[in-house]
Amino acid sequence: MSEKRIQQIERRIARIKEALSRIGPMRPGSLTRQYKDRKNETGAYWQISYTRQMKSRTEYVRKEWVPEIRRQIATHKRFKRLIDQWLGLEIERSTLTMQMAEPERTRQAENSGLSSCSLYRP
Repeated sequence: MSEKRIQQIERRIARIKEALSRIGPMRPGSLTRQYKDRKNETGAYWQISYTRQMKSRTEYVRKEWVPEIRRQIATHKRFKRLIDQWLGLEIERSTLTMQMAEPERTRQAENSGLSSCSLYRP
């Protein structure tokens, strides 16, 4: 069962890598519309806010760039989601690989007489 699951994980990782290779322009952040006069909602402008390398930044965005910036933000969110899935699968694969190797090491230790030794920890 574990070997089958590892193969499934490897196929999923390959699909994630393929999806990552097709990712286009991206950027982190949140795009918001602000107003110079919030009370009357006049003087609207757009800004993007993001944190990179522990520094918070805010930039103005021209109205004509809003659709493109939205696409870039959506692409960045997809990128992060794919990376998170990849890492989760890698952790699962590592755990399964160690579990599959453990019974073999236990048998080797028993055959060599290490299982009765207080320093041996299965």
